[in-house]
Amino acid sequence: MSVFGIGLAYGIATLLVMFSGMPIAFALGAVAVVFMGIYMPAASLDTVTQNVYEEMASITLLSIPLFILKGAAIGKSRAGQDLYLALHAWLHRVPGGLGVANVFACALFAAMAGSSPATCSAIGSAGIPEMRKRGYSGGFAAGIIAAGGTLGILLPPSITMILFAVAAEKSLGRLFLAGIGPGLLLVSLFGAYAVIRFRQEYAAAAAIYKNGGPKAPILARDEYTLAERFSVLPRVIPFVLLLTGVMIALYGGYATPSETAGLGGLLALALIAAIYSVWRPSDLAPIMKSTVRESTMLMMIIGMSLLYSYVMSYLHISQSAAESVVAMHLPRWGLLFAILVMVVVLGFFLPPVSIILMTAPIILPPLRAANFDIIWFGVVMTIVMEMGLIHPPVGLNIFVIRNVAPDIPLSEVIWGTLPFVLLMMAAVLLLCLVPGISTWLPDLVMGPDGSR
Repeated sequence: MSVFGIGLAYGIATLLVMFSGMPIAFALGAVAVVFMGIYMPAASLDTVTQNVYEEMASITLLSIPLFILKGAAIGKSRAGQDLYLALHAWLHRVPGGLGVANVFACALFAAMAGSSPATCSAIGSAGIPEMRKRGYSGGFAAGIIAAGGTLGILLPPSITMILFAVAAEKSLGRLFLAGIGPGLLLVSLFGAYAVIRFRQEYAAAAAIYKNGGPKAPILARDEYTLAERFSVLPRVIPFVLLLTGVMIALYGGYATPSETAGLGGLLALALIAAIYSVWRPSDLAPIMKSTVRESTMLMMIIGMSLLYSYVMSYLHISQSAAESVVAMHLPRWGLLFAILVMVVVLGFFLPPVSIILMTAPIILPPLRAANFDIIWFGVVMTIVMEMGLIHPPVGLNIFVIRNVAPDIPLSEVIWGTLPFVLLMMAAVLLLCLVPGISTWLPDLVMGPDGSR
């Protein structure tokens, strides 16, 4: 059979197995093993466990469970909710300040946890009920948290970026720095939309009240004295200092990503023990259980995805696909557009981890040939994958929101996230027009990247 035929069969088999409901890790591993048995030497099956182990035995990947531990320590304690309440107390005078506070809380928590689902769950469990109680519509409240949660894969320490750095063989520190500018851009766009949407909902509620209707909760305003605003800071400042310290250690070159992640995890546990008295085995059990569960799931997906990619490479599927894309002689930006559309389509079915590990061998060679900055592309690709977290049918963050707020209809959640998808598209366009939004900070801190 030709390489095209094998590649077509490989893709169809993958889709069929995934749509069967089999977990993604086992689906990828099963397809890879079957095609190894059919098209590769029999002895190759003896090396399956060795290949999976060698691919996962990366010192960079060691940082993933450690960053997950840090996020679980904060998310499973009161720290996440206190962070949100502190921001709300200081932003309550801003029109739509509660929505803006949720966006900032998601950004700060994402920078501590590095996980989108963890960010959605931790901030949403406090933020959505508070917004609903104050008259925010269900779709608006859900959209803010779902979109804010996507920042978990863009702001460092992003687990998704760790995997991209491994796949692209690029500096993780440079990639982390490149995500900060676009991350702040998205926070600004999300916050501005929250203010505009709040004004619309407020005006609609005010018109109803003016015409003799009931007074909606959204018309009421919270008031905090200066003393109350300062009283919420003592529990929050230590975690902000932890985030700052981790960033300085990582970007200052004082520690490797794995060392930084380990230090951050231990300090997060120490802080919740000191501030919230979370130190008993019964208190730590949910944190450890969540860490082991999420780490095991991610590492299984990583290992099987890399085995899947290895089989693709051995059978020359990825090389042929890359050659086909190059042979199309698309203009430079046409090539980028085609690749990003492919990522969007894959986002309908796959989480970011699988997309990176499955597509990197195919898309990176032609992008390098077209002289694209791979660090910049990693940020653009991450934002595009963020869209996949908040649109159906997979939309991982949508289903996290459904668990946090089951009373909000799924249709409302989806419609509430669509404006944020459009804002992400606008951010991608801005990055294409002004790539310096992403590249200026790593160039400033680490010097120009000579490998571009």
